[in-house]
Amino acid sequence: MLFGILGETRAWYDDGTEVPLGGPARRALLALLLTRPGEVVSADRLADAVDPDREVSAHAVQSQMSRLRKALGTGAAIEQAGSGYRILIAPDDVDAGRFERLAREGRTALRTGDAAAALTLLREALALWRGPALDGLADGETAGPSAVRLEERRLGALEDRIEAECRTGDPRAVVPELRELVGRHPLRERLAGLLMRALFAEGGQAAALAVFEETRRQLADELGADPSAELTALHRELLNADPSPAPTAPPAQLTALVGRDDEVTEVAGLLRVARLVTLIGPGGVGKTRLSVEVAGLADVAADDVCFVELAPLRDTAALPQALLSALGLRENGLGMGADAQPPVDRLIAALSDRMLLLVLDNCEHVIEEIAVLAARLLAVCPRLRVLATSREPLGITGEHLWQVKPLDPVAAVRLFTDRARAVRRGLAADPGVVGRICAALDNLPLAIELAAARVRTLDVDDLAGRLDDRLGVAARGSRTADERHRTLRAVVAWSWDLLSEDEQRAARRFTVFAGGATAESVPLVCAIDDETLESLVDKSLLERAGGRYRMLETIAAYGAERLDEAGERASAEHAHARWLLELLRTADPHLRRAEQLEWLPVLAAEHANLLAAVRRSVEAPEPETGLKLLASAAHHLWIRGVSASVAPQAIALLERADGDPSPGSAALGEQEEHVRCREEYVLCREEYVLCVLLAASGTAGRGVWQRHRTTAEKALAAAWADGRTGRYPVALLLWMLRNASEADPHSAFALVSSLSDCPEPWARATARYVAGFGPLGEGDTAQAERTFTEAVEGFRSLGDRWGTALALDALAGLAGGRGDLARAVALTDEALALTERIGALEDSADLLVNRGDHRFGQDAVSARADYDRAAVLARRAGSSTGLAAALRGLGDTALHDGDAAEAERLYTEALERADPHWVRSVGTRVRALAGLGRVAEARGDHTTARTRYREAGESAAVMGPDTLGALRLLGLPEHVVESVAEACQRR
Repeated sequence: MLFGILGETRAWYDDGTEVPLGGPARRALLALLLTRPGEVVSADRLADAVDPDREVSAHAVQSQMSRLRKALGTGAAIEQAGSGYRILIAPDDVDAGRFERLAREGRTALRTGDAAAALTLLREALALWRGPALDGLADGETAGPSAVRLEERRLGALEDRIEAECRTGDPRAVVPELRELVGRHPLRERLAGLLMRALFAEGGQAAALAVFEETRRQLADELGADPSAELTALHRELLNADPSPAPTAPPAQLTALVGRDDEVTEVAGLLRVARLVTLIGPGGVGKTRLSVEVAGLADVAADDVCFVELAPLRDTAALPQALLSALGLRENGLGMGADAQPPVDRLIAALSDRMLLLVLDNCEHVIEEIAVLAARLLAVCPRLRVLATSREPLGITGEHLWQVKPLDPVAAVRLFTDRARAVRRGLAADPGVVGRICAALDNLPLAIELAAARVRTLDVDDLAGRLDDRLGVAARGSRTADERHRTLRAVVAWSWDLLSEDEQRAARRFTVFAGGATAESVPLVCAIDDETLESLVDKSLLERAGGRYRMLETIAAYGAERLDEAGERASAEHAHARWLLELLRTADPHLRRAEQLEWLPVLAAEHANLLAAVRRSVEAPEPETGLKLLASAAHHLWIRGVSASVAPQAIALLERADGDPSPGSAALGEQEEHVRCREEYVLCREEYVLCVLLAASGTAGRGVWQRHRTTAEKALAAAWADGRTGRYPVALLLWMLRNASEADPHSAFALVSSLSDCPEPWARATARYVAGFGPLGEGDTAQAERTFTEAVEGFRSLGDRWGTALALDALAGLAGGRGDLARAVALTDEALALTERIGALEDSADLLVNRGDHRFGQDAVSARADYDRAAVLARRAGSSTGLAAALRGLGDTALHDGDAAEAERLYTEALERADPHWVRSVGTRVRALAGLGRVAEARGDHTTARTRYREAGESAAVMGPDTLGALRLLGLPEHVVESVAEACQRR
C-alpha cells in the first residue's frame, strides 16, 4: 500500500486502486502518522490534529483510529504504543519520504557535477506533489511545522531542478517560471540569482540587473538587510556586460586578393553543401579576408549576408545582442516599452524563415559560447548558413573545417610586390630577396603587407637586413600557429618602432575608437593632421573603407598596450567622449527636422563608439559624462529602436548616483534646480530623466522605473516649468509614452500637454499629440481628432517623420473607430510610408495590423494579407509583440472563417507574446481576450466566455474611464462590446 500527504491525504492499493479513507477526521489522523512513519505520535497531538479546539475526547480519537485501521485493512498496521500510536510502514511507502530521498539524491548529483542525472531525479521528486503539503489538515502544533518543512524542501528542490535545467539545456525555458517564483518569494536570493543568470545567459543583462535592484530593495524594506555576497558578486559580473554591435555587412576591400583564388572557389563550394564552415588558422593568415571574398560571391549569398565582427566583444553574454545589432534589428518600436522577449528568441524569430549567410569573424575568444549559439540557431533556422573564422574549431555537429594556411612562396612574393608597388611606383626588386623577406615572415599575409608598406622609405635590401636583425631568422622550417603568432607580433612591433613619434601617438590613441572613425573625428581624438593620418594608412597601420578608418584587431591590441604604457588612456578616452558628445548634441536638433534622414545613418555608424564611451563613464570617477552622452543620444536611440542596448549602462549610472545622493553630487548634474524626494536632494537635470527612461527600456523595465519614476517626474517638470525650455524635448514624448500603460498616467499626460504654447516647436507638437489622449480617454473623439491633427501639422511642418507617424496612427484609430474606414486606411498608408523611410520594420508591422483591422469588416481577404505581411515583418524584426498583434489579427480571420480551434490557438499565442507592460500591447490583449470569449461563446461555454469578456474589459480600462468607448475605438463588433460590458457588470 502507498500513501500520499503531498496534497490531500490519500492511500492506494498496490494495483493503484484508491483506499476509501472516510471523513476528514480519519484523513487528518493518518496524515499526522505519515509525517513520521514508524515513530510514535501522542494521543494529545493526534487530537489536536483532528480538532485544534480540543473539543474531542481521547475516546473519540480511539474510535476514529479504530475505523482508520478497518479502512486500511492489512495494507498497513497501526499500533498503539503507550499513550500514542504509530504506523508501521517504510518511509518510501509515503510520497513525502520518496520525495525527500529523491530530492536529496538530486542535490548530491547536482553538486558533484552530474546535472543530467540531477534533473531526472528532481523531476521525479517534484512530480509526486499533488497540492500543498498536508492539504486539509488543520494547522496545529504538529501539523504546521511538518507542512512548512515539506514546503521549504519542495522550494529547494525546485531551485535545484531549475539550476539543473539551466546547466543542461536552454535557460530561456525557465525564465517564466523563475519570474513567477521570484514574485511569490521576493526575499529568496537563490531564486533571484537563478533568474539573473538565466536572463544573463540569454543576453538580457538589463533585465537581470533590474531583478537584482528589485531584490535589493525588497531585502532592505522587509528585513533591513543587504544582498548576500554571492548575489552582490553576480551583480558586479552583470555590470561588466558589454553589448557591442558590429558591422552589418562585410567590410569593403581596397586591394585585390592574392594567391587565394582556388581557396575561394573551394570554400564556396563547401558552403553550398554544408550549413556550417569554419575557417581555422593562426592570426594574420588571412581568414577574415578569405571569408569576405567567399561571402561576396553571388551564388553563395543567395539572399543576404550578415557580417558579425566578434573581436571587440568582451562580454560573452552579449553575443545574442551583438548578432541582433549586426542584423540591424530594432529593440522597440515607435512606442515606449519593449519586448519581454530575450535576444535569442528575437534572433530565432528573425532568422527562422530567412535565407541568410551569417559570417562570424574572430570566434576564438568566445568559442564555447558562439558554438552553443550557432548550434541552436542552425537547429531551428533551416535556411541559415554560417561561415565562421577562428583559431580553433567550434566543435559542434555538422561543422566542416577549412585550414587556412600561409601563402605559398610564389603567392607571397606576388603579394609583397603588389603591395610594395602600391606605395612605390615602378619598384623593381630581386625576387630572391623578396622571397627571403616573405620566408622570414612565414608567408603570413598581414605580416607581408606591413613589411611591404615600409618600402616607401626603405630599399628592399635594407628592409631584408632589418627584418633579419629584428626577427633573428634566416631560412627556417615549418612553425606552429603559436610561433607564427609571435612572428606577427614581432612584425607589428617592428612596424610600430619605425613610426615617427607623432605617428605612434596617433596610432595608440586611435585604439579608443570602437567600430572605426571618420576623417573628421580622428584629428579631434588623436591630435593628428591629415598628412600623418594618410601616412598611417600608407603604412598599413590603418585601413580606409566606406569613408571610415579602421585598425585591425592585432594592431589595435598592440596599440592599446602602448597607450597604457604611455599613460595616455585617460586623456584619449576623455577626448573620445568629448568628440562624441559634441557630435550627438550637434545632431540632436536635426533629428526633429527634415534632416533626420541624413543624421540617423551618421549616428548609427557611431553606435559602437557610444557604447564604449558610456561603458567607460560608468567606471570613471565622475560618471556625469555618461549621463550627458545618453541624454544626447536618446532621441536617435528610440527612433532606431535600439534604446535597450544602453539599458545596462543606464542602470549602472543610476546606481552610481544613488551611492552619492548629496546635493553636491556631480552624478546627476550641476547644483541647481534641485527637488526634495525621498529625503534626498536629487538634481533636476533632464540627463537624469532620460537615463531613467533608458534604464527602464527593453526588458529591464519595472524595478528601475518604479524606483525612480516620482523623482524623475519632478526633475522633468522643473526643467520645463515657468516658461523654461529644456535641452532635450524628446524627454517629454518618451515620458508620456512610458507612463501611458501605468495605473495612473494622468500626471504625466498633464505635464506634457501643458506645454502646448511652448516656444520650442517640436515640444509644442508633442504637447498637442499628448493632449489628444485626454479627450480621447473621456470619449470626446471630436476634440481628440482636432488635437491630433494639430500635432500632425506641427510634426509635418518640421519634417519629423517619427512624430508624424505617431500622430497619423492616432488619427487613423479615431477614423476607424467612427467607421470611416477609407480615411483610416489612407492615414495608415501615409504613416507606413514614413516608417518605411526610417527603416522601422517593427513599426511597419504594427501599422499593417492596424490597416488590416480597418479593412477587416469589408475586405477580409485584404485584411488577412496585411496580417500575414505584418507577421513576416515582425518575425524578420524579431518582434514578439509585433508578432502577437499579427497573430491576433489572423485569429480574427480564422474565427471569421469558422475555424474556432485555429482561432483559439492564434489568440492564445498572441496573449503569450504580448508584453503586458507596453501600452501598444493593450489593444492586442483586449482583442485577443474578446476573441477567446467569442470562441467560448460559439462552443456554448458561457462561463468561460463571461470570464474572457470581463478580462478584456479590465484590460481596456487602462485606456481611460470610458471602457465602452475604448472597445469601440479598437474596432470590436457592437455585440462583443455589449458582451464585455455585461460581463464587467456581473463581476
